[in-house]
Amino acid sequence: MASKDVKFPPQSQETQPGKEYIMNPIPQAISPDYKPSNKLWGKVALVTGGDSGIGRAVCVCFAKEGATVAFTYVKGHEDRDKDDTLKMLLESKTSDAQDPLAIAADIGFDENCKQVVDHVVQEYGRIDILVNNAAEQHLTKSVEEITQDQLERVFKTNMFSQFYLVRHALIHMKEGSSIINSTSVNAYSGSPQALDYTATKGAIVAFTRGLARMLVSKGIRVNAVAPGPVWTPIQPASMPAEMIQSLGSEVPMKRAAQPSEIAPCYLFLASLQDSSYFSGQVLHPNGGVIVNA
Repeated sequence: MASKDVKFPPQSQETQPGKEYIMNPIPQAISPDYKPSNKLWGKVALVTGGDSGIGRAVCVCFAKEGATVAFTYVKGHEDRDKDDTLKMLLESKTSDAQDPLAIAADIGFDENCKQVVDHVVQEYGRIDILVNNAAEQHLTKSVEEITQDQLERVFKTNMFSQFYLVRHALIHMKEGSSIINSTSVNAYSGSPQALDYTATKGAIVAFTRGLARMLVSKGIRVNAVAPGPVWTPIQPASMPAEMIQSLGSEVPMKRAAQPSEIAPCYLFLASLQDSSYFSGQVLHPNGGVIVNA
């Protein structure tokens, strides 16, 4: 369990996506006390943005639970983090799982998403779990600062990619499969400094609910996770250095989470034996913030 009142050293990164390997301290992807129980034995999972942050934690958690894992990353920006994640997955995978797969892709475009899905299916034959996790965020002081290019870019990465990937993955998913979308506490509380990001996260909640109702007859569950502040690369890559020191201080627990504290939500929703009666729902690992549905 993370300690109380954790403050991170001031730090910032000049480009997005952020880089995990230069963060101080390095985010925790998995708890050293984690005890797997083979909940995803034989499953194939695709995780977008799986090279770092919550995505990396989800990949490692799934691998420890017996899944074969593929993830996307941004070539040229996340190569080092991709390599580190692949190493962690190879060390974490069970003996009967296939080797992990890292796929370079800009998933803001439909054709790229199709290529990602096709690559996974070519390697593994199917997709049992789709985690739509990749996101970007840019802080602004007013709505006037948000340009058309930025608005379109944020929606392409955060929202359009989820539509595209679901559309192409569904034909390879069978009854009992699971789709898990990453939204945010911002969808419920609002964030004036990240208005476009917040809008995408609200759209993801609505998308999750509508898609869940669309796919319930097929036996495919669709849920989401809405984390609060988490120590991931998106923070120093989108915030001024001085804001990092107070990251998480606004929530009742007075701290940011580690990715390892968020990943079990995804595992719960991925595991049919645990969440068979869940669809159209959102889990809220947010440090104690009370939200309305």
